Parts: sequence; structure tokens; C-alpha cells
Amino acid sequence: MDTISRRSLLTAGLGAGLVAAVPGAAVAATSTMSGAGLRSDPFTLGIASGEPWPDGFVLWTRLALDPLAGDGLGGMPARSVPVAWEVAEDAAMKQVVARGVEHARIETSHSVHVELRGLKPGREYFYRFRSGQYISQVGRTLTSPALHETPAALAMSFASCAQYEHGYFTGYRRLAEDQPDLVLHLGDYLYEYKKESYVIGGGNPRDHAGPETVTLENYRQRHAQYKSDPDLQAAHAVAPWLVVWDDHEVDNNWADEVPENSDPAQMNDSAERFRQRRTAAFQAYYENMPLRASSVPAGADMKIYRTLQWGQLANFHMMDTRQYRDDQLAGDGWKKNVQERLAEDRTITGAEQEKWLLDGFRNSTARWDVLGQQVFFTERDRNRAPEIDDVSMDGWDGYAASRRRITQGWVDAKVRNAVVLTGDVHRNWANDVKVDYKDPASPAVGSELVCTSVTSTGNGSGSTVDPVMAWNPHLKFYNDNRGYVNTRITKDSLQADFRVLDYVTTPGSPVSTKASFEIHDSVPGLSVRA
Repeated sequence: MDTISRRSLLTAGLGAGLVAAVPGAAVAATSTMSGAGLRSDPFTLGIASGEPWPDGFVLWTRLALDPLAGDGLGGMPARSVPVAWEVAEDAAMKQVVARGVEHARIETSHSVHVELRGLKPGREYFYRFRSGQYISQVGRTLTSPALHETPAALAMSFASCAQYEHGYFTGYRRLAEDQPDLVLHLGDYLYEYKKESYVIGGGNPRDHAGPETVTLENYRQRHAQYKSDPDLQAAHAVAPWLVVWDDHEVDNNWADEVPENSDPAQMNDSAERFRQRRTAAFQAYYENMPLRASSVPAGADMKIYRTLQWGQLANFHMMDTRQYRDDQLAGDGWKKNVQERLAEDRTITGAEQEKWLLDGFRNSTARWDVLGQQVFFTERDRNRAPEIDDVSMDGWDGYAASRRRITQGWVDAKVRNAVVLTGDVHRNWANDVKVDYKDPASPAVGSELVCTSVTSTGNGSGSTVDPVMAWNPHLKFYNDNRGYVNTRITKDSLQADFRVLDYVTTPGSPVSTKASFEIHDSVPGLSVRA
């Protein structure tokens, strides 16, 4: 890997708030020379890449002259705009290996998705866009290794839960400075609330524009507000992303066709209105993420569960625990002794996604099988009494049989190393995964790493103590800071560093490592790394 070119790119870009284009570099031959007739720079929402495969990846941008325009169209003209793109082997964009022109269309809010093929596996590339006289910043991306190869290492970071109003996205900036080769975002990329409806103690340092997101115009505007943030833009420009949603990309605590708030007396009408809201949210989500065409939504349905193979080193099984789940029991929060949660027919994945995942386990030849998903996986019982449980209905505890089938599935398939990655709960956790949590002698069969939020709920207390750990010995680590998790995956181990910020309600916090864990090859469970 060309660390000199990568570091010089980051040094040039991060200090200015963006990964900057290189002055004087040759522009693409297919450069839309006559221009798009745009009055100002349209690349205000940054650029991104994602979905790496051995010979390509997705490149993304979305044009916007006025990102917060209330109609969600970013102040763009009501016509298609030509956008040139180019890919090079160097940050100065001198060694161009691919180029072309796409059209940013009003029907997709002037977003562009380029699916490249024909590149070399396991390589670092750089890319940029041009429309008329305007050139985007340069981004860095990678192709995944050839399917038969086992690379020496992969630097992968993951994050979740970035409530724009609750703080500054410094965590994204620090993640970019750590220079990962792959980023997983596990949901709550944005939040749907209108201004001052989700307020932290001391007041929100920033505000959402527009009403609560319900219409396509609302969701497009909200995505544009988030994408305008220079720290988020830096994180997108540093490496390819794999993304999945949780609830706030649509509606808090939604489940399949059931919104957070519904009138039981008008369920048919409520479900239909929520399908319309889902349709709008999914359309805007696709428009604003570096996703393949296989994830283009079909109305209120959008397939985002998929597997990305990183050679023979790791499979990343990206999951959807919202679109196909049974509704949460007894409300959405913590409840005591809800026996229905144990029902065999309850599912958080749906039958089709469960079969896909179990088949993936059986067919895996990878050293590591990593589940990128949204909600707390390991049992977390708040009640000390063994005969009375008190668990969250929104996580896998509310779908205990579904969790058992998945866990037993990787055991039966003899998956070499199973690791679950989780977001949602705005705290750091590190857990041993078991098949039977009621038996203290039951062995660990995998591990769960839970990342805290980027900003959601504000600064945090810094605490590393949660009382439930005393009677849940499989819960190994807890922390209440904001941040993200860095991992280094090799044939022999997966190392995880919990990176935390001192504060988020003002910009510029330094970052440090609160705790480090290691998972050794073929040894289920976590060990502390000095």
C-alpha cells in the first residue's frame, strides 16, 4: 500500500476540512468542457465510495448548489447535468486508469452512482468528479483482494448513531485521520426529528433544518444537511464504506410496516401511510449512499442485506434487523418477564434473510465471519434474580429464538471465528457470545463488539462501570464516551481499539483509546490487549 500518497492526500485535505483536489492536475478528457451551466460549485455534499469487490467499487456524489433547499433538490436546475469521473493510481490523478461520464438526474436528486469493473484486486485507487469548471475533492478507495487470496491485514473501522443536533462530527474526522481501509456504518446515519424534539442536557449545540422527515423532500433535505458536514465528508473520502440502516433513517423504533406511533383502531390506514414514508426514506437513502444497483428500492422495499468477501480473510455479512422483524413486544423498551419473547416463531431477520445468513455460514471458507448489524445481540439482563429477567424488547433479547438459531447456526457450520458488530445503544460494549446464557459454564462461541455513538446523547460521562455486568459475566467491557472502533484483522487475530472523544458538544476533541481487546484465531471470546 502506498502510504506516502495516502498520507499526503490526507494531510492536504483534512486540515482544510475536506480531502482537497490536487491543484494543476490533469482533468478527465471526458470533462463536460462546455459545462453544466452551474453558477457555483455543485460538490457541496462531498464524494464517497463503497461496496468494494476484487475488480471495482461504487463511486458516489450528489450535486447541490443549496443543500438545505426545502424541496430537497439542492437548488439544482430541473434537468440532467453531465458529471465526469476518473480513477487513478495516484493521489495527484496523473496515472488515470478509468474515466467516463454519468448524468445526474433530477429524478434521483442529482445523485450519481458509478459501478466500476475491470480494475486490479487488492489495490488502492483515487477518484474525483467534474461538472463544468468545477472539480470535486479527491477521494481514496480500494478494491477488495482476489477471492482466493488471504491478505496480511485489514484495517477496518466501524461507527453508528450520529445525531447532528447532539454534537459535532469530530469522531468522523478522527476516524479519517486513523486511515482505515474499510469503514462499516451500522445505522442511524441520520435522525428524523425536527428541531428541539430530541434535546440533550444543556441544549443541542446544532439544529436540524426542516420538519420531521416524512416526505421524500424532507429526507433528501436531511441527508443533504448531514452530507454537508466537512468531518463526515472526510470520513467518506478516506476509504470505501459498507452501510446498513437502523431505525432513525426512517422512524424511531419502526418494525416492518409498523411505525413508532400507530393507532390500533386504524391499523390499515396507519400501515399504508407508513409504507409511503418508507418508500420516501428508502429512495433518499439509496440516493445518498454508495450502494450498488442491486439495492435500488422497489417502493417500500429495499434489499440491503448482502455479503462482501475480503479475500479468504473475512466475510462481512451486512444485515437488516428492521425491515423484516416482528413488532417489538410490550412497547419498545425494557420489560420484565415477557415470555412471548421466547416464542419460536418470533424473528428479527425474517425467514429469507435468516436462510441467507445460515447458508453463508455453511458455505464460508473465510478465516473470519463478521456480522455487521444494528441492535444489541448478547443477552443483557438488568435483573439480578435468575427467575425474573428484565431485557430490552428492541434488541435480540426480544427475539431470543431468532438469536439462538443464528448463533447455533454458526456453531453447527463450524464457522472458524464469528464476530458480531453492533451499534444503536450509544455506549461501548465488548461481550462474549453464548448459545445458553442461563448456564454460567456455557462456553463462548463468538464475540460481540458494540460501538458507541458518534454524537447521540451528547458528551457522555466517561464511565466504565455498568452494574448489570456483575450478574452478566459475559459482558466484559462498558464505556460511556462518544467515538468509534478501529479493528485490525489478520489470519491470527482480530484486534479492536475503542477510540473515544473527550467531548462532542464543541468541535475539535482529541481522541484516545479507552480499551483494547483481541480475539485469537479459533479461540472464541475476548482477551484484553495491553
